[in-house]
Amino acid sequence: MPFISQFHRQSDYNYFSSTTPIVIDNGASYFRIGWAGETDPRVIFRNIVQRPRHKATGETVTIVGDHDPALLKYFDCTRSGPRSAFDSNVVYQFEIMEYILDFGFDRLGANGSQIDHPILITECVCNPVQSRCKMAELLFETYGVPSVAFGVDAAFSYKYNQRHGICDKDGLAICPGFTTTHVIPFIDGEPVYKGCCRTNIGGFHVTDYLKQLLSLKYPHHMARFTWEKVEDLKMEHCYIAPDYTSEARLFQKGTKEAEDKTRCWQLPWVPPPVEEPPSEEEIARKAAIKERQGQRLREMAEAKRSSRINELENQLRGMEFLLQQLEQVEEAEIPSFLKDTGYVSKQEIESSLVKVTLSLRKAKGEPKAEQAEVEEKSDSSMNEKYPLVNIPDNMLTPEQIKEKRRQLFLKTTSDGRQRAKQKRQEEELERERKNQLDEEKRLENPELYLEQMRVKYKELSEKVEQRKRLKANGNHSNGNNVPGGVGRGERLNAAQRERMRLLTTAAFDRGKGEDTFGAKDEDWQLYKLMSKDNDDDDDEGLDEDEVELAQISSRLQEIDPAFVPKLDVGPSQPAPEIPRFRPLTKEDFQILLGVERFRCPEILFHPNLVGIDQAGLDEMAGVSIRRLSTKDQDLEERLTSSILMTGGSCLYPGMSERLEAGIRMIRPCGSPIKVVRALDPILDAWRGASTYAAALQFPQQTFSRMDYYEKGEDWLRRYQFCYTL
Repeated sequence: MPFISQFHRQSDYNYFSSTTPIVIDNGASYFRIGWAGETDPRVIFRNIVQRPRHKATGETVTIVGDHDPALLKYFDCTRSGPRSAFDSNVVYQFEIMEYILDFGFDRLGANGSQIDHPILITECVCNPVQSRCKMAELLFETYGVPSVAFGVDAAFSYKYNQRHGICDKDGLAICPGFTTTHVIPFIDGEPVYKGCCRTNIGGFHVTDYLKQLLSLKYPHHMARFTWEKVEDLKMEHCYIAPDYTSEARLFQKGTKEAEDKTRCWQLPWVPPPVEEPPSEEEIARKAAIKERQGQRLREMAEAKRSSRINELENQLRGMEFLLQQLEQVEEAEIPSFLKDTGYVSKQEIESSLVKVTLSLRKAKGEPKAEQAEVEEKSDSSMNEKYPLVNIPDNMLTPEQIKEKRRQLFLKTTSDGRQRAKQKRQEEELERERKNQLDEEKRLENPELYLEQMRVKYKELSEKVEQRKRLKANGNHSNGNNVPGGVGRGERLNAAQRERMRLLTTAAFDRGKGEDTFGAKDEDWQLYKLMSKDNDDDDDEGLDEDEVELAQISSRLQEIDPAFVPKLDVGPSQPAPEIPRFRPLTKEDFQILLGVERFRCPEILFHPNLVGIDQAGLDEMAGVSIRRLSTKDQDLEERLTSSILMTGGSCLYPGMSERLEAGIRMIRPCGSPIKVVRALDPILDAWRGASTYAAALQFPQQTFSRMDYYEKGEDWLRRYQFCYTL
């Protein structure tokens, strides 16, 4: 089960006398503090510190231990991650350690900065003197504690289990911790530090390895794999395989036993809502609403059309009345008469009259034949608009000749527009006729029509692709209908080859060794020849086959829902596959833990799986025994017959069996081997220290503040802690 923190502030601090020691288990993973003589620590929290900034005020706050994820939304944690005071299992960041001790003493109930109780604090095996001195300085100078004692956490756990008959006074303590693993031999109840062995592998590496494997396996759910969640998955599902190779082969074959050992973690998932088909009443209701909306739009369009017709009729009557008045006005008085009307001449009024008539006929929906008659009238009016075009130049004055040229230009432009408009109308009529015939042909036999269109599309697409391949090969094929095997000259067209020839001639045939190009005027004609026919085949527009292919493709998309047009890819590139999307299901939000369950904790026995070239747990036991100065066979048998596992990383199922089998492989045949697990691998270190600190002889093992001021930090080099009282 995952470890549970408890950091509620205690209220009975003042009830304890100043002679009652405070016991601290300063582990790399968790910090435990309590009173000597009690069975459980009062305060437990993670040994980390985080200093984020408040998003609103910008103030930096200090968060020690576990945190509530719901509260972190008010802080900016992007620039401040969790920090530990440990490097491996040695304290080296004493600024962070001070935050942790402040929080621990405060949760224990201390009111001021002065702690008037003796302190028993744990440390790692063979802790560097520099780290021990800094810790003593922090406790004496900052908190003013009266005395301090330092002890090894694994030794306290071994002594605690020895009192309960779990292990003997001679034996081995194997402690796989958070960042390191230690093996300590015990002789007559005291640790022998010369025979200790250490490996830089622990529970931190197992969790990190599991997090990496799950992130690689499920990259879309990486945000779900937080450190706390992966830690819970590790403690709940991981186990030690009796034989790693056989277990991995079992999962590789995918047998029924492997499926039974696979665990599933279901992520939150909400199924998409299923849309039920609408009922007949709903369909009828929507149809009625749509009909009412359409009727309203038709009425609005009819009202707008009537208003437009009335407006055009009023304009038409006004222009006709103005023309009738102009007939009664003399020619010389026409400009003064039209001065207030906005028109310049009678021709402009007639042209506007024709345009209004066309707009009126179009608004009324009259057929195009009647519009053609109006256009003929407009042509006659155009002839009246350009009266000087048909008059010879010898009959005109110079000013009239200039005006004639201007009218001729305007008339030519107008005629060109009329011809282009007429051509577009003819093309549109021809297109409508073809579409009508094509639709009639499709309605006669839809299946046959669709098959013919597909065959025609296939033939045209192959023809266009063949032309592109020939263009890439310079109109040469290598027999496989693919480009290749041709030179630069074969890839050039005729115009490009001619330019190359001209350049070669200019470079080698001119001057006979002397550069005289440009001395003659005909030399510069070379640039005109080179710029001639400068358009490559790549710049040409689409030919008739490609235009027809595009039309057939568009037509097939309209009548065949299953039709997928070919993409315009290169001749040597395969057509990319069209991605197919499917709706997400419940299985897409499931995290399966199969081989990861035993692969991650296997690094405790084979650290080389994560790139650490050190010995595993079973090899460390043999190394520790060989480091002892004595070669007594009986002593070695007593050590192997009492092997105690303690520490958080020994909770995996199958750990004791695997460790016993590994040690048996390196010991002589028939050697007694017994591997046992501590009563509580997590809290036995603190409980052993609590029992030790409650003994009457404990003050003799402490290092007082007076000794610190008199003897200094160097005296800590000779400090020896005796575990047998």
